[in-house]
Amino acid sequence: MEETQNQETSPQATADKSAAATRVTLSTGRGGILGVKAGMTQVYRQDGQSLAVTVVELKPNTVTQVKKSDKHGYSAVQVGLLPKKDSRVNKTEKGHYKKSGHSGFYHAQEFRVADDKAIESFSEGHILSADFIKEGDLVDVSAVSKGKGFQGVMKRYNYAGGYKTHGCSVSHRSIGSIGNRADPAKVFKGKKMPGHMGHVKVSIQNIKVVKVDSEKGLILLHGSVPGPKSGIVTIRKAVKAGV
Repeated sequence: MEETQNQETSPQATADKSAAATRVTLSTGRGGILGVKAGMTQVYRQDGQSLAVTVVELKPNTVTQVKKSDKHGYSAVQVGLLPKKDSRVNKTEKGHYKKSGHSGFYHAQEFRVADDKAIESFSEGHILSADFIKEGDLVDVSAVSKGKGFQGVMKRYNYAGGYKTHGCSVSHRSIGSIGNRADPAKVFKGKKMPGHMGHVKVSIQNIKVVKVDSEKGLILLHGSVPGPKSGIVTIRKAVKAGV
């Protein structure tokens, strides 16, 4: 008997399919592209000094939906990143992403534009490119920061801590007083106290682009890029570049 072929899309087949797809660029406004934080390295300037950079890998950004103002009330492009295997996708996802040529994605995100003219040539299945970013540009980077779990006020808010002398007992890292006696007889909202730290969306502005390698799909950024390795990063033109 003939062996049944595996219907799940292989990574190589996905890469070949993405390479053959039409590439489009969000050239109007601030643009937009998604990448995966790959780690850090260093490059050398012409004067010989080393420069620490963060490497962002540009995985294929597949256009999954084009939203027009007459139908959806606003203009935007929905992009899918990191395709899923067919076996990991439910029927709802398959129906939504069918036009893009993929079963599903691990991450989906929208980039809004000013009007429908900016996305007239866009269609499901197209691949966003990073051609709007050039070497030496300033960009804004957004990502989910590293989660630190439940932390005290010294780590979370840089409190100095208590006295470390006799009589202090085991309250060296405690928060101390949090209220004002009988009046107002309550703790005000927003008081800095122990709690969950990290794992929130963080945006860093005006990060310099050191190099853009379109062939290898890499962008080198000099600045603080939030999130852990393998975290998804959003890159857009700097909104305050001229300030």
